[in-house]
Amino acid sequence: MHRRTFLSLAAAGTLAAPRIAAAAETIKLRELYTKMEEFSDLAQALAGQRVTVEGFMAPPLKAESSFFVLTQRPMATCPFCESETEWPSDILAVYTKRVIDPTPFNVGIDTTGVLELGTYTDPETGFVSRVRLTDATYS
Repeated sequence: MHRRTFLSLAAAGTLAAPRIAAAAETIKLRELYTKMEEFSDLAQALAGQRVTVEGFMAPPLKAESSFFVLTQRPMATCPFCESETEWPSDILAVYTKRVIDPTPFNVGIDTTGVLELGTYTDPETGFVSRVRLTDATYS
């Protein structure tokens, strides 16, 4: 590009700014599955990427854990502790690098991590997940 062309475009504000890496895309739990409980096209497209998911922290399975379950709606009781509690189909396992500090069950949180799809059994808890966030943080 000639200097004169560059200066003209700059003055007109038509030069494209360098592309800045986008922050993690924010999605909702319900967007991860189809009505047939298969992974959505969106989930498949975002697999392996950092995403942010809105939800609620279910009561933790155990103290001093680096794992929790994110739910679409608040859950006051641990679904693994109460046999009559219905476990929702729209959940997300979340694995952090640090021990979690549980948040109240009715306070919404944003959780960011790498989206992984496919069946995985946690070796410590035995929890089986079809979808999860790894290397996650939350606020």
